[in-house]
Amino acid sequence: MTETHAVVTGAGPVGANIALQLAGQGRPVRLLTRSRSGPEHPLIERLRADVARPGELARHLEGAEALFHCIHGSAYSAKTWARELPQADRIAMDAAASASVPVVFPESLYSYDLSAMPMTEENPRGALRGKGGVRALLLQARAEHEAATVSVVASDFYGPHVRMAHAGDRMVPLVLEGKKITVMGSADVPHSFTYVPDLAVAMIAAAGERAAWNRVLHAPTAPAVTQRRMVEEFAAAAGVAAPKVAVLPAWALQAVGVVMPSVRELAETMPQFTTEFVIDSAATERLLGLAPTPLADGAAETVRWWRSAERLAA
Repeated sequence: MTETHAVVTGAGPVGANIALQLAGQGRPVRLLTRSRSGPEHPLIERLRADVARPGELARHLEGAEALFHCIHGSAYSAKTWARELPQADRIAMDAAASASVPVVFPESLYSYDLSAMPMTEENPRGALRGKGGVRALLLQARAEHEAATVSVVASDFYGPHVRMAHAGDRMVPLVLEGKKITVMGSADVPHSFTYVPDLAVAMIAAAGERAAWNRVLHAPTAPAVTQRRMVEEFAAAAGVAAPKVAVLPAWALQAVGVVMPSVRELAETMPQFTTEFVIDSAATERLLGLAPTPLADGAAETVRWWRSAERLAA
C-alpha cells in the first residue's frame, strides 16, 4: 500500500467499523494490532504492532491524516485500566502531536455524574473512583496535552462486530436461538444503546472537522429504550418470537462480587441499569451534520451480521 489516509489501532468493534467505513469510501487505512487481526479489505493494510511501546506507533503515522486510537485494557478492571491506559493514551497523543495529526478516541459514559439526566456534552465528568475515575483522568490528560484530541462518547454498544456487550452476545444470539435472556438491573427503565457504526461515522467526521478538535462529543444515539424493548427489536428483525426476559437484581450481582473480582467489576456499573441512563447527542449531531440510525434499521443489520458470523463459524 503506497498511501495511507488514516491509522487505526485496535480491531475491536470500533476499530473494525472505522476501518471498514474508511475503506468503503476509498480511503486507505493502516490497521495496527498485536495479532495482525481485523477485517479484510483491499484498502485495509493489517500490520502487527504493539502500539503501547514508545516509538512503535509513531513510525506508522507517516503520511496519515488522522489517528483513531481504539485499543482497550487487557482486562475489565479499574486496576488494569489505571496501569495500562494512561500510558497508552500518552504514547498515542505524543505520536499524533509529532505527526501533526488529530487523534480521536472512543469514550464511555463511565466518568459522568449519573444524577443529571439526560447526559449532554456539558454534563460533569468528575468520577473519582473505580473505572469511572480512570476514565475521568484520561479525559483530563487529553484536554491538557498539546495534541489535537477528540473523545467521542457512546453508550452501550450494539451492531456489527459487537460481541462482548449487553446488547451483543448476551442478547442477540440468544434471541436467535429462542432462549431466555437475563438482563442486569431492570428490564424496564430507559437505557441508551449506541449503534457502533454511528460511533465510527462520528469519529471519522470529527477527525476532519477542526471545530470538533479538543472537545468531548457524543456519538449520535437513537432515543433510549428499555432492555426488554431491545430484545423485542432484535426478535422482530429476526422474524422470531421474543423470548422471555429475566432480571439479575443488583443485590445478587453485588453478593457474588464479594468473592469474585470479575463480577465485582461488573457490579460497579449496576447503577447504569437500575435507573434511567440516557445520552443526549443533539449538540454533536448539529456540529457534525449527523443523525443516529433508527433502532429498527440498526437491529436488522445487527441480526444480519450475527447470522453471517454464525454461518462463517459453523
